[in-house]
Amino acid sequence: MTPMLKPGELRTVISADQIQKRVKEMGRQISDDYKGKSIHALALLENGFMFMADLVRAFDVPVTCQFIKPRYRKQQESAPNEMLEIFFSHDADIRDKHVLVVEGLVHSGVTNDFLMSDLRGRGAASVKLATLLDRQSARRVQLQPDYFGFLVDEAFLIGYGLGSPEQTNRNLPHVATTT
Repeated sequence: MTPMLKPGELRTVISADQIQKRVKEMGRQISDDYKGKSIHALALLENGFMFMADLVRAFDVPVTCQFIKPRYRKQQESAPNEMLEIFFSHDADIRDKHVLVVEGLVHSGVTNDFLMSDLRGRGAASVKLATLLDRQSARRVQLQPDYFGFLVDEAFLIGYGLGSPEQTNRNLPHVATTT
């Protein structure tokens, strides 16, 4: 279990003001790109929930919101090159919709790449990716978010919805790392 961190043990990486300014800029850009269309925003839990809430409030186009949660399972326990299967909490009805996948942090890109490919295969009119944080140095697949807030390299980030399931501090208004 990850220990609870105290505020004094944290170093702010991106301030609340920087986040809010960039989210509004992204909202304007996305609204311009989707002018005359409706967006079906699909956020990945848990890391994407705060970003989704602020981002959709910055849109000037119609939007519907849905949340999904990825689950992972090893295909073969004894396989030396273990493969993961990725499942999602439920299937979104996305046929002929303009889907915007909303993520708090893109790391390896494997889950996002898989999800976006699956959504295209199920008949989405378009599929784009918006992330608050992009850790390109950790990428394991060829994936470039269509919209991103900040490039980061820190190994572990918390706040603004980010963190591990058993850890507190997801409610911080800024993004921080341990000192």
